[in-house]
Amino acid sequence: MSYALCDENMIFNIITIFPKIFDSYFNESILKRAQENKIVDIKIHDLRQWTDDKRRTIDDTPYGGGAGMIMKIEPLYKALQTLKSKIQSASWRTKSQNHKFKIILLSAKGKKWNQALAKKYSKLDRLVFICGRYEGVDERIINFVDEEISIGDYILTGGEIPAMAIIDSITRLLPGALGNAASPEEESHSVPGILEYPQYTKPEIFIAENKKYRVPKILLSGHHQKIKEWRTKKQKKIK
Repeated sequence: MSYALCDENMIFNIITIFPKIFDSYFNESILKRAQENKIVDIKIHDLRQWTDDKRRTIDDTPYGGGAGMIMKIEPLYKALQTLKSKIQSASWRTKSQNHKFKIILLSAKGKKWNQALAKKYSKLDRLVFICGRYEGVDERIINFVDEEISIGDYILTGGEIPAMAIIDSITRLLPGALGNAASPEEESHSVPGILEYPQYTKPEIFIAENKKYRVPKILLSGHHQKIKEWRTKKQKKIK
C-alpha cells in the first residue's frame, strides 16, 4: 500500500476495515475528476494491516458486558502513528511549514457536520478519518484524535458513509473541483441558515396528468437584476 504524499493537493486518509466500500463512490463524477486533476488524493487504509495476530483481530468483547463487539485501541493507535509520521515526514522533506491536519473519529456522539465546518476543514492540508464499526470504538482513542464528528442524529452501521459525505462536501469547496467557480457560493447552506432558490431548465412548459407546469416568467425575461431579486426572495430560511 502506497503512502506517497505531495504538497499540491488535499489528502484524505481513511482508516477502515472495509476498504472496498469506497471504490464506486470515489471513482465517479466530481470526486473522480478531482483526483485525476490532483486536487485531492484519497487514500484508503485497511486497519487489519496494523494487527499482530494471525486472525488480524480488530475487535473484542466489551468490559462490563453488553451486546456486540468493540474495536480495539491498539491497531487504531498504530495506524494513527504511522500516518502522522508520514505526514510530518512529508513536511520535512519539502522544507515547508508543517501540514495543517486533523484526525477525526466518526461517531454518533460527535459534533454535527455542517457547511460551516466543511468550509473550515477545506483550509486544511490533510485529514485522517477513523471509521468505527460494530458497537463502537474503545473510548481511549479520543485521547489521540482532534475531533469527533457525526453527520446526523441517527445510527449507521459504520463510519464509511459519513467519511464519504464529509469528503464530498469538502472537495466541492476546493478551487478547481467544480466546473463553475461560483457554484459553491450559490448552493444551499453557503450562507448559514439559507437554502438555495428554485432552479428550472428546459422544457419551458411541462405537461403531466393534463396539467401544465410552467417555468416562472421572470426567469425567461433576460432581466438579470430582476432575476437576482426574484431568486433572493425565493431563498428559504431554515427555522
